[in-house]
Amino acid sequence: MMCRLLHVSRSSYYQWAGHAGTTATAARRTAVTELVVQVFHDKRQAYGCRRIAWVLNNELDTPCSVGLVADIMREQGLCAVQPRAYKVTTVAGEDPDRMPADLIGRDFTAEAPGQRLVGDITYLRTGEGWLYLATVIDLCTRMVVGWQMADHMRTSLVTDALDMARLHGHLGHLAVFHADRGTQYTSNEFARYCTTNHITRSVGRTGSCFDNAAAESFFATLKNEMYHRYRFPTRKRARFAVAEYIEVFYNRKRHHSTLGYRIPAEVLKAHQTTAATAA
Repeated sequence: MMCRLLHVSRSSYYQWAGHAGTTATAARRTAVTELVVQVFHDKRQAYGCRRIAWVLNNELDTPCSVGLVADIMREQGLCAVQPRAYKVTTVAGEDPDRMPADLIGRDFTAEAPGQRLVGDITYLRTGEGWLYLATVIDLCTRMVVGWQMADHMRTSLVTDALDMARLHGHLGHLAVFHADRGTQYTSNEFARYCTTNHITRSVGRTGSCFDNAAAESFFATLKNEMYHRYRFPTRKRARFAVAEYIEVFYNRKRHHSTLGYRIPAEVLKAHQTTAATAA
């Protein structure tokens, strides 16, 4: 009788009745939920609500708030990996009177790539014993431009990491390289290397993670998002996993909050394009 009085076909009524329970708001939330779950797993379960909201708004053209993403993650049981406590591992040099000055002063910024860089060493446990990783990070792009791994902590570990950055053109003339007061960074061998390659040395205080926070932050991110989530029976397997994380994910896919959620490789490319245009 209703269809006859309203001049509506019966098939149209049944089609409407089948979708009457789904509102536009509910449909949108379902679509956003699917994207949140997709981004969460695409980013290796490392992204929290803020980074996922940034990806949805800026890359997937899906306007949403951080609060909405947080609610959806809670409903879906999605929890980003959590950082572990910081542990001091620096072994200080024996002659503090010969230490270089602190040229960074906790100002971890740079106007252009290759001007100011930081580095450090971290310990990685494997089934075969410790694996040591040395890194060189550009403060302008936050890109890991040099890295080296070995089963020892000799000065060659850090000079090899710097060599990688230098040979790939990531060190400018008299670039400032900042590190802690570990024996590798305060040795005569390292001083000679820096002098030969026109690198300006800088060090922070002993035992203060804040004086080299950019380098410490990367190690915390590496271990939190990748290393602590797996077991590595051999050094070879650990080397492969670290190299893949740095070169494939961190440098070229991971959105960095310090860069306004841009990707390090994209920031480097933008600077290179600007420099080429100016020239």
